[in-house]
Amino acid sequence: MLLAFDTATPQVTVALLEEGQVLAETVSDRTMKHGEQLAPLIEEVLRDAGASRLDVTAVAVGAGPGPFTGLRVGLVTARTLGHVLEIPVYAVCTLDVLALEAAAEGLTGPFVVATDARRKEVYLASYDTDGRRLEGPAVARPAEVATTVPVVGEGARLYPDAFPNAVEPMRPSAGWLARAVAEEQVELLDPEPLYLRRPDAVEQHPAKPVS
Repeated sequence: MLLAFDTATPQVTVALLEEGQVLAETVSDRTMKHGEQLAPLIEEVLRDAGASRLDVTAVAVGAGPGPFTGLRVGLVTARTLGHVLEIPVYAVCTLDVLALEAAAEGLTGPFVVATDARRKEVYLASYDTDGRRLEGPAVARPAEVATTVPVVGEGARLYPDAFPNAVEPMRPSAGWLARAVAEEQVELLDPEPLYLRRPDAVEQHPAKPVS
């Protein structure tokens, strides 16, 4: 069984896949609070599928790009499960998962995926008709990357002036993340975060002495 989850957006999504079939999937009903919600949602999905952690043979996790805190929760959890259960952990660019679902639902390229990067910016990447990434991911202000091509993801809803052609999905699905990894439809990454910029909270260095 492949356990998949993504914490790169304001919502947490978790799914369990076996032999190409999604056995259970859930999405948090509250935004943010990733650290409080991920573990209970994992237990919920396992319970709904009639499985336990010992049945999990691999973990798939969204690597972002996304905010520091959310990504850290998902990736630390994935690495911990991998270590404790002695199973492989695969990470995937969250934008690739959104692109794969959009292409599977019939969206023709070229198109862009844009998600909320806060600070009035978006994370984005461009894709072809098959959902293969052509360029990115990057972080930018919407006005600097405005386009009339279809835009998947929450960025289009947040900045309609820059992205007038918004299309679904808005946020990633753990079910699609699981399929992407199981079928190797996207680039598989090491379980490290795609931050694209320095985190908001950084260690303060002591001031240099005045000479």
